[in-house]
Amino acid sequence: MTSPATPSQKAPASEKNRTTAYHADALPHRSTLLGILFAALGGGIVTLLGWYAFKAVSLPSFNTSMVTRALSTVGVVITLVLAGGFSAWWIYDHYKETFSRPRWRTWVTYAVTYLSPALLTLASIGLPLSASRLWLDGVQVDQAFRTQFLTRSVDQMGYADMNYLDMPTFYPLGWFWLGGRLGSLLGVPGWEVYQPWSLISIAVAGCILVPIWQHLTKSLPVGTAIALTTTAVTLTIAAEEPYSAVIAMGIPAIAVLSTRAFQGSRLSILAVALYLGISATFYTLFTGAAALTVVSLIAVFTAFYERTWRPIIRLIIIAVISIAIALIAWAPYLWSVLHSSAPLQTTAQHYLPEEGTQLPVPFLSLSIVGFLCLIGLVYIVMRLQNAEMRALGLALIGIYGWIILSMVVTLAGTTLLSFRLEVIVVLLFATAGILALGEVRTVGIHRLYPASFSSAANKRLTAVFGVILTLAGVFYAQQIPEENEDAIDYAYRDTDGYGERGDRFTSDSSHHYLDIHNFIQDQGYTANETVVLTDEKTFMAYYPYWGFNAFTSHYANPLGEFTTRNDQIETWANDSWEQSPEEFKESLDSTPWRGPDVMIFRGDLDNKDDGYKLHLAEDIYPNQPNIRFRAVFFNAEVFDKGWELKQTGPFVTAVRTQ
Repeated sequence: MTSPATPSQKAPASEKNRTTAYHADALPHRSTLLGILFAALGGGIVTLLGWYAFKAVSLPSFNTSMVTRALSTVGVVITLVLAGGFSAWWIYDHYKETFSRPRWRTWVTYAVTYLSPALLTLASIGLPLSASRLWLDGVQVDQAFRTQFLTRSVDQMGYADMNYLDMPTFYPLGWFWLGGRLGSLLGVPGWEVYQPWSLISIAVAGCILVPIWQHLTKSLPVGTAIALTTTAVTLTIAAEEPYSAVIAMGIPAIAVLSTRAFQGSRLSILAVALYLGISATFYTLFTGAAALTVVSLIAVFTAFYERTWRPIIRLIIIAVISIAIALIAWAPYLWSVLHSSAPLQTTAQHYLPEEGTQLPVPFLSLSIVGFLCLIGLVYIVMRLQNAEMRALGLALIGIYGWIILSMVVTLAGTTLLSFRLEVIVVLLFATAGILALGEVRTVGIHRLYPASFSSAANKRLTAVFGVILTLAGVFYAQQIPEENEDAIDYAYRDTDGYGERGDRFTSDSSHHYLDIHNFIQDQGYTANETVVLTDEKTFMAYYPYWGFNAFTSHYANPLGEFTTRNDQIETWANDSWEQSPEEFKESLDSTPWRGPDVMIFRGDLDNKDDGYKLHLAEDIYPNQPNIRFRAVFFNAEVFDKGWELKQTGPFVTAVRTQ
């Protein structure tokens, strides 16, 4: 960032040191890249080792004891006190006429600050989840689909869809593919690797922000403060969806880098292009928002402001590079779309919760982050003449424009899923707030009020300033587990893939899944070669079977013909009451898709009169909730021949033998 103050040539050396503190920790490009590499590797390793350590000890579950909460707070305090203490010590060096730091302190300060986001992630989310194998929200609703995809990615390295056989994935595979490789390396099933991979990915994203923002602000303490604030905010409001959270965390930095890119910095052009390309393989919503309402808006404004077409040319270069990267994940799907004879069926954007009907105004929230966002709002307005602060303002205008447009397009029967953009709004304002506080400290109280404060008093006030900020950070971060309490509770209440609950209470009916899985295998079927028809979405999340149809249309591959398959299932159910077993099997084989090898119903083998029940999901948007389930019943007699049946708890499993 541009230096906020220029010292007078007549000022003493100590004065110059203080007012040029933004330049004290400038990182050249090579050192920045090395710092990013160190932060990523170090943050990932520390988080993985911390996760293993938590699993090695026996801690009580979060929803039945306060012990884990207390330990989480201790971890938060230690992390922020260490990061704040070393940062303050680092700043104090600039009050000396001359100084040389001991090498050990330089290395320790860099290690503590660069790894502090990983330690914060472990303390605030890793510890509360330590007695559970599941991630936030357990396997509730959307997490079931995400877990299914990660289970698929551990089982297969390719472009396979999470549900449909012989179909390339529509959902971006980047985060899931990487998580799958981690699961394969550790020998952990996909549903279980979800937790450590989520912790690692968020921690790594937070850690690499330290060298990035150090490079942008030329201040290690400011870079650390932004990275820790970004991590804490993300863990508070967006951690349940880690693959999108890690993309959101980088948008404020991309806004600043975009300004430099459109002013001619080649490395910034490359950085923005890499970000957009990689983000497209992780989460397309945030990629679209960043590309259209942040990067493109800044490019157009820069071109207009400087009366030149060069920013537009640079934008085209960024687009070409990022699209080339994105095609690594998207090419197979796009190729299949171009060669598909069936119409695409998708309702992915048919969701409008209450949050999507209002503009997020975090600067009016009565909280620490709300106050920080208010400072950021004021600072952006006051520093609009600064190109990089103006970029943050333009990014906010663009994101708010997306949110308003999302409300407008509801008239066309769809949305732009704007409710998910709240985290981006908060991060942009909070980042500006940290930059504002950094400038206040750099300018110095004694320069703002020379009649009242001396330079020595300013030094003491800086110490008070640092203590207050650290304690404010502790106050906010220690509430992260509380803010995620419901999501953490689900992680303990839901039955995991081993049939156990994290809180050790009695598991629900899904503890029968392992017996069902073993029964299917006993009939000679292998999970990743078997098509299953069932409404038990958690079963599919824990074992890599192929589904005849997805559970809801919102996560279904558009190539999968969700509605048509639903109609086919209902036809099978209705016709089964008038068919013989042979006729029923012929109807299963008469569809354009491979029919189910296994069917899992709710029913009773000793009472076949009511048939076997299966639920079908229907999209009923614009209603909220946007899904309606209705039951269809299969005639039990059509399974009397050519099928092996087994009752397992409330489930009837029918495995085809002919």
